[in-house]
Amino acid sequence: MSLFENDEYRWRETYFVLLHEEKRPPAEAVVAALRKVNEGYQVQNVRQDDAGRFESLTLYSPDDYAAMDITYVTGDDVAEHTIEIVEQMLPLVAKDERAKLKSLPEYSARLDVYHFEQLVFEGPADDDDMDDFMDPGSLLIVLETLARLTKGVGVDQESGTLI
Repeated sequence: MSLFENDEYRWRETYFVLLHEEKRPPAEAVVAALRKVNEGYQVQNVRQDDAGRFESLTLYSPDDYAAMDITYVTGDDVAEHTIEIVEQMLPLVAKDERAKLKSLPEYSARLDVYHFEQLVFEGPADDDDMDDFMDPGSLLIVLETLARLTKGVGVDQESGTLI
């Protein structure tokens, strides 16, 4: 079950890890890398293709009141979206990161990291109250781990940050 279908979690934002298609890791390697960086992560719903390569998983980080759906994407959508990312982020990134940003269209695949917060309130709460509980630490660790594993580049499109 996707976290989008889970009433205990609310989607916050989507991040990306761009990678070369030939660097698509085995599902077992993704799970092992994530568990290595934090034994408290609960990894579920792991899917792989017939060759054992990663397709998707759900990661829960109870200590951070967060969870993530992570999916592998390839095809024309990746190329089109990567061009949009470069155009949107070019004015935002520091000069020393522009070369890295301009290299993004070379990547042919992407990991979509859908970040969710665990809803811990009963009754109405505003976004400021929710931010008091959710810690983005697990998200940053997961992005760095996936980027390192795939030799890719993590992207926070909203803030214009490369990881």
